[in-house]
Amino acid sequence: MDGRSGPPEGGGRRHPALAAVTLLDRILAKVESFILAYGILAMFLNTISNVVSRYIFGQSLYFSEELNQFLIVLVTFVGLGYATRRGRHIRMSAFYDQLGDRARKGLMIVIAAVTGAVMFWLAWVSLEYVMSVATSRRVTPALQVPLYLTYVWVPFGFFLTGIQYALTVLRNLRDSDDVWLSWETIDTYEDIDDTMAQSGADRE
Repeated sequence: MDGRSGPPEGGGRRHPALAAVTLLDRILAKVESFILAYGILAMFLNTISNVVSRYIFGQSLYFSEELNQFLIVLVTFVGLGYATRRGRHIRMSAFYDQLGDRARKGLMIVIAAVTGAVMFWLAWVSLEYVMSVATSRRVTPALQVPLYLTYVWVPFGFFLTGIQYALTVLRNLRDSDDVWLSWETIDTYEDIDDTMAQSGADRE
C-alpha cells in the first residue's frame, strides 16, 4: 500500500478555521524540512571534518562524537512528524486492507486518534524528564553545554507527531470520500496496481 498527496483543499471558499489549520501544517512542514536538511548536513560535515582531522593531523575532533549524538537525536525525533505527514510511517495493515472503504476510514480515525494521544502523552513525559535534567545542571563532557539541550528535541518531535495525527483525524472526519493517511496524503493502491500490471506485462 502506498499513499499519494492530494490537493490540500477542494474548490470553493475555505472556512477560516480550515485555512488556519492548512497554514499551520505548511509552517510545520517548513520547520521540519529545515531542521532535517540542516541537521543531516551538519552531521555530514562534522563526520567528514573528523575523518580529515584524524588522518591528516593525527588527532580526532574532541567534540565530534558528542555533536553527532546530539544531531542523531534531533533528526530522529523531528523526522517522526515529517514521516507522519508524508504517510511513510510503518503500518501493520493486513487486517486493515481487508476492510471496505467506510470501515477503513473509521479504523484510520481510531488509529490516528489513539496514536496521537500516545504521542502527546510521550511528549509530556519526555518534557518532564528534560525539565528534571535541566534542574540538575549537568553538562556534556566535551562541549560543556547543558545536557538538557541534547534531549529537548524528544518532546518537540513527539508533539509535532501528535499534531500530525490530530490533523489526520480532522481530515478523515471532514472528507467523506477518501481515506487519508495524513493531512496531505490519501490512502491509495494505484502505485501497487501499476506495478503489478507492469510486472504482468513483462512476463508476457
